Amino acid sequence: MFYDAKILLIVGVIMMDEMKNNEAKLDEEFAIRDDFETNDFSKWKEQVEKDLKGAAYEKKLITKTYEGIDLQPIYTRKDTENLKFNDGFPGFDSRKRGQKFSGYVNKSWNICQNLPYQKSEDINEALKNDLSRGQNSIMLTFDTATNLGIDADFADPANVGDTGLSLSEIKTLSNCLKEIDITQYPLFIKSGFSSLPIFPLVLSYLKRISVDPSEIIVSVESDPIGFWISKGELPVKIDSALYEQYLVANYAITNELNFKTIGIDTSIYTDAGASCVQELAFSIATANEYMHSLIGKGLNAESIIKLFRFTYGIGPNYFMEIAKLRAAKILWSKVLEKYGVDESEKEMFIHARTTRMNQTLYDPYVNMLRTTTEAFSAIVGGIDSLQTNPFDETFREPNQFSRRIARNTQIILNEESHLNKLIDPSGGSYYVEKLTEDVAKASWELFKEIESSGGMIESVKNNLPQKLISEVVEKRKNDAAKRKTVIVGTNMYANLSEQSLEKKKSEKDIFYKERLEFLRNYREASNQSKIKEILSRLKESGKTDSNKIIDSAVSAFLEGATIGEITKAIRTNSEGGDKTTPVSEFRLAGMFEELRKISDKIKDTDGERPKVFLANMGPIKQHKARADFAKGFFEVGGFEVISPEGFQSTADAVSAALKLNTSAVVICSTDDTYPEIVPAFVTGIRNNKKEMNLILAGYPKDQIEEHVKSGVGDFIYLGCNAYKVLSDLLTKIGGQS
Repeated sequence: MFYDAKILLIVGVIMMDEMKNNEAKLDEEFAIRDDFETNDFSKWKEQVEKDLKGAAYEKKLITKTYEGIDLQPIYTRKDTENLKFNDGFPGFDSRKRGQKFSGYVNKSWNICQNLPYQKSEDINEALKNDLSRGQNSIMLTFDTATNLGIDADFADPANVGDTGLSLSEIKTLSNCLKEIDITQYPLFIKSGFSSLPIFPLVLSYLKRISVDPSEIIVSVESDPIGFWISKGELPVKIDSALYEQYLVANYAITNELNFKTIGIDTSIYTDAGASCVQELAFSIATANEYMHSLIGKGLNAESIIKLFRFTYGIGPNYFMEIAKLRAAKILWSKVLEKYGVDESEKEMFIHARTTRMNQTLYDPYVNMLRTTTEAFSAIVGGIDSLQTNPFDETFREPNQFSRRIARNTQIILNEESHLNKLIDPSGGSYYVEKLTEDVAKASWELFKEIESSGGMIESVKNNLPQKLISEVVEKRKNDAAKRKTVIVGTNMYANLSEQSLEKKKSEKDIFYKERLEFLRNYREASNQSKIKEILSRLKESGKTDSNKIIDSAVSAFLEGATIGEITKAIRTNSEGGDKTTPVSEFRLAGMFEELRKISDKIKDTDGERPKVFLANMGPIKQHKARADFAKGFFEVGGFEVISPEGFQSTADAVSAALKLNTSAVVICSTDDTYPEIVPAFVTGIRNNKKEMNLILAGYPKDQIEEHVKSGVGDFIYLGCNAYKVLSDLLTKIGGQS
């Protein structure tokens, strides 16, 4: 039985009033709260400041974020009393609390995994396996050549099979989906900067298998701005790309297809190191650009918004990501309000993808944990579909095991953690509600800045997003270098004995030759005269009638035409495309991974890793803390650390250090003993090995000048720039910087 949402809302309000009345009666009957002293924030803060013993409250307990938002150590009801976006119920108003009033109870999110394989046969095999084991939707992504609308035999070989399926014709798509009932699964296709060549190919496939396109859920989405800023160049002018977007959108609306044709993929910004506020502002600005373009060409806002599919990257800051997704709905609702869209028509389909930004090459199994927390925050934030990345995708082609773990992450969260039984679980949390408001306000301000500079297109041309992201990336790098940001297994807790996972040997050259041979045979078997006739009509028809263009393209594909041939017929203008500075994918662990690679190369050349000797002075309690710190510190750079028992005399320590062929010696003891130990130890080493790298564990501020005069070259301590110390040392011993 189905109930009207408004009736449920009225019932809910009546029940809440009844609960309040009961609560008031209980307060009168059981006045327990009067027996306890009431505490407030000021009293709590007063006690905390005493416990800090003079340390600054703002420095110790307030967390600065990359979003420019200061996180407080505690949030109270007072923080939520005057929130501007304080919606009462899921499914209403801005949809901050969810698109549906039932949350995931009636319908869970789609498990939407990408299969980044080049061959259609490999994708088909993986799809049949994964769909039978919990995946409930299909996602297809293509290589660069396909996204550019170029057939493999006319493309740069480097662009064939580089990022996904190499697709030129209907046969490859048929092979990809062979023996799969696509009426049972939503189909999501990312088609780069334009879906005009791919869209009719999908329609031709549906026609061939006798499936009515109006009866299935399909997304064939284009995102010209996202493609442009990720690649640095469009093959056509941005205005031409937007017009192609319009042609597909108009066809979908006119023919009442249940297709989404417009993508706003801002996961590229997350992978590039952007903050949540930046990603959110860029997504809304991009969507607004597309709305403005399509409305200007005669489409209405209510029809357009049904075509949108937003994709957000999900980073490691758990609560910030929840707030970002909730804030996204607020801002999109606010934009739609400006376009006069009725509240009942407001819609925002959100797909999320766990980020590659914080994945690692070393200790890669930790990537599973990173992906799990990111997936958890995405679900709590209220997504419609989710992609969880395989733990090994940054360094090899995912296999059946890694795909299974990624997929099962969602299945466990769904069926064992019961997240599919929740309705806005973060709603009412003082922290999350306030953080949502802060993220929404900061993102709206950046959105207005983008709009005032001419919109997202002009901002991309003027490098505004690129500049803002680079500023955040520098902060991220600095925090990682100083290990304020901990990357387990990489800049902390490195395991030098781990075995690298086996990588599949690349067969890209073989695949390229096979693809060329396939296309040659395919063309020979096709009705070339019929194809030329259709393409000729397509060229002469001009680019005004979307029905005529797309229907002609469908006919051509059914006769055996290729994407490259269709593209040439449609894009008669050969003018060059727009260029910009691209945003590059950024992995936080990359800087430390390069140090490990240098160390590994030294091991391959010399037969052993570079070594560091710890001059542990005195009994265990005197040197152990700093010796343990130093060991972990240098293992991060790939150094083998020799840590003997404590020396009772400086002479013994010097003698032991000189006997070993090490790259550096680290003095480990206490600040109180250093004034006596350091001068004698340094002199003993310098008299025999003048070029030895001498390092002190610790940073006794009042002694630094004297230790430097003695000959200490560097200091290691909590908060020092570990990357710089390790990089400089590797450079000194002959590694590449």
